[in-house]
Amino acid sequence: MIENLYNLDPVLGPPLRVGIAGYGIVGRKRARYIDDNPAFQIVGICDRVFPKDLERLPGVKYFSNFLELLNCSLDVVFVCLSNDMAAKATTAFLENGIHVFCEKPPARNLSELLPVLATEKKAKGVKLKYGFNHRYHQSVRESLDIISSGQMGKVINIRGVYGKSNLITFDQTDWRTKYEIAGGGILLDQGIHMVDLLRLFGGDYSKVYSFISNEYWKYDVEDNAYALMKSTDGVVAMLHSSATQWQHKFRLEVGLERGILTLSGILSGSQSYGKETLTILNADSQQQLNYDSEIQRIYEKDNSWREEISDFANDILLNREIATGNSSDALKTMQLITKIYKNGVE
Repeated sequence: MIENLYNLDPVLGPPLRVGIAGYGIVGRKRARYIDDNPAFQIVGICDRVFPKDLERLPGVKYFSNFLELLNCSLDVVFVCLSNDMAAKATTAFLENGIHVFCEKPPARNLSELLPVLATEKKAKGVKLKYGFNHRYHQSVRESLDIISSGQMGKVINIRGVYGKSNLITFDQTDWRTKYEIAGGGILLDQGIHMVDLLRLFGGDYSKVYSFISNEYWKYDVEDNAYALMKSTDGVVAMLHSSATQWQHKFRLEVGLERGILTLSGILSGSQSYGKETLTILNADSQQQLNYDSEIQRIYEKDNSWREEISDFANDILLNREIATGNSSDALKTMQLITKIYKNGVE
């Protein structure tokens, strides 16, 4: 049974001094929600280059190197750097007794992540959380509630598709197409969210068959990843992570013993994945789908970023274990991605 992983009630206390390492699209978005949270106070921001028209926050110091943030007497840092620096920065802040929230992916590969987790074990009392943001979307949380209740039985199979039209979309920079910096393509960049959800709903997968391709865009990272997996509990999952999905798409179908949950669309800043919905279809007493009982829930507001940050603040202030998006989640998700890459080599 899946337990309730979320505790989002606000906790008041003295503001925690926050640094943001990396001030690109994600770093700036994080800053908006950090600034709205009374538990946090931004005191330092770093990036390699700041735009000339950047509106600087009052009382905040700006740096060009993430190590300079150590001069700000930080309590917390949000790591929003490119993949090649994520593990290095996380380690540096943990070693200095600073709580870390690191965006996905946690590293370019599994071998880079393992030393980070070893550092976390030595850093007593320091919290480490990873940005598996999709766990905080309402469609995902309500699906978890249904599954954990047992009302539709156990999970049998899962099908997930997550795709966009290119490796670089909107205002993203081209480092995502370079293996040396990114460590992987669409699977590691965007598909990691779907891999994480497949684990969240289906458990750990012991058998993995996959195919990895870069045949369309011809970068040195993949533009499509296909995987067929079976968990230790017999759940079979299929995954397609794509950078040739010309209409942006998120769809996750969870087949259970007594019905189907379909998560379609995901609310995002670009609004390009359509409406976020959860469709619940129950089976009748003869195990036939009862289409008259179909329920569709539509979510019009994305509170995931706000709630994810609130959850992390409470973890620190209440000194509780990170329940979701913890280092164990990061390790197991990266282990599964490693299997997909390894088994997809021809």
